[in-house]
Amino acid sequence: MAPNMRDGWQLYPLGGNTGTAYMGTKASQKVFLKQNASPFLAALSMEGITPRLVWTKRLTTGDVMTAQEWLNGRTLRRSEMREQRVARLLHRVHHSQLLHDMLTKVGGRSTTPAQLLDRLAPTLAPELRQHPLIQRALQTLQTEQPQLPATAYEVCHGDLNHKNWLLSDRQRLYLVDWDAATFADPAFDLGSLLCEYVPLEEWHRWLQDYGERVTAPLTARVNWYARMHCITVIAESYRQQRFQIMNQHLILLEKLTRESVND
Repeated sequence: MAPNMRDGWQLYPLGGNTGTAYMGTKASQKVFLKQNASPFLAALSMEGITPRLVWTKRLTTGDVMTAQEWLNGRTLRRSEMREQRVARLLHRVHHSQLLHDMLTKVGGRSTTPAQLLDRLAPTLAPELRQHPLIQRALQTLQTEQPQLPATAYEVCHGDLNHKNWLLSDRQRLYLVDWDAATFADPAFDLGSLLCEYVPLEEWHRWLQDYGERVTAPLTARVNWYARMHCITVIAESYRQQRFQIMNQHLILLEKLTRESVND
């Protein structure tokens, strides 16, 4: 049920997983509304990473509604995630001091390799736990955990699905839906994005587009988080009986695990 905005606003649900996004109209005004959006939305808006923040209202229920500029545009296609503009915007996110300061201010928590491993274990069905490749991959993930200190963690988006990238009709790219934002090794974001959208033979080029010198330590960290992402998708796909997606990620996991052993 849409929240009661009063003030003459009409709300139209936009769907999505959380059911908290709406198009709001009032006379000739149109805005994107989000209920209880990430509290550092103002910083994202200031950095030009999300559409401009117009206003924030506290409702009688205690919920907070934020309004952002309504932009005509579309979400990115899967193939467009391979482009340099995606890599460069993600680099800006990871290296923004303003975002870092704001997420600290609102109590942002860190995501460590050990936490990811602990969360992964209960999601694996018994049949997957017995799979030789997954057993071998889990063993190497445990022994090869990245040692990047928490002081080097940056703001990570945490959910880089192509539907969270908005391309306006003026060709301006934005990254939206920050509910999963966390402090983490930037390779946490990089590994999941590359795993889902970029052919393995293009990873080196994409990381160059991202703007970092592609070193052995960076490659190893990206590989680790990509393997973690693969197993997460495998577990979810098995549960949903989406076996084609599961098999695609098993193939990639085998390649990444082999690369890790050979490094």
